[in-house]
Amino acid sequence: MGSDVLSEKTIKELTAYFHALKQPFPDRLLEALDQDPRTGAQQLARTLREQKRKTQKEAQRLQRMLHFEKELWQKGFRFIAGVDEAGMAPLAGPVVAAAVILPIRYTLPGLDDSKKIPDEHKRQTLARQIKRDAIAWAVGRAEVREIDRINIYQSGLLAMQRAVAGLNTQPDFVLVDARTIPHCAPPQRGIVHGDALSASIAAASILAKTTRDDHMIEMDRIYAGYGFASHKGYPTPEHLRVLKERGPLPIHRRTFAPVRELLHLDPVQENLFD
Repeated sequence: MGSDVLSEKTIKELTAYFHALKQPFPDRLLEALDQDPRTGAQQLARTLREQKRKTQKEAQRLQRMLHFEKELWQKGFRFIAGVDEAGMAPLAGPVVAAAVILPIRYTLPGLDDSKKIPDEHKRQTLARQIKRDAIAWAVGRAEVREIDRINIYQSGLLAMQRAVAGLNTQPDFVLVDARTIPHCAPPQRGIVHGDALSASIAAASILAKTTRDDHMIEMDRIYAGYGFASHKGYPTPEHLRVLKERGPLPIHRRTFAPVRELLHLDPVQENLFD
């Protein structure tokens, strides 16, 4: 489309036309908008250039997040599983882990550490896309009684073991957020802040977070009045208030101090929940 044709279109038509184009926009079309005497056309050019800049910046970020995967692909590894967990700090509910094997060179705009994605709808949208695109994915859980029996750290590792074991494609390498998984057959590497540095681990963090959130929303329907749908079991002021008023539920972690103190248990009793 030449500048003469652009000038014949209304600003509304121009906006619709450019939104229908796949980025990056051809420079000649942006230059044609610059030369258009209408203020609206020139503003559209500025807006489109900013969108182009953001798109390029996001593409560069996503490529950086494939740094660890690229190193492994170059060494011949094909099925790289990223593993992460969610729910270590809450007072209630299981700890959930996810394992995800992404296609080679896979990028997904917006993919990031789940903690950096505060919008719940966006997390759910990304989770659905990851499940559609992944070579394989699985989740694993450690239940409340297991957390009370073997401690939360070991329970997180147990959930990770179960997630990796649940994959229907055997990984030939495993990338893990900040730790390594005991009794894991494939070679593995723990990466500090891996959920922000590795696309595979970030994808796992999103699946773990959304899976656990969905579970706690279901717990909110079963245990009405405790607010699980909003705080997801984390020790928010509202959760602590309701916990003191109504008392602990079967899904509360009895070895966690705010719950243990309400039950008047001493630390020696923490490991007696077999």
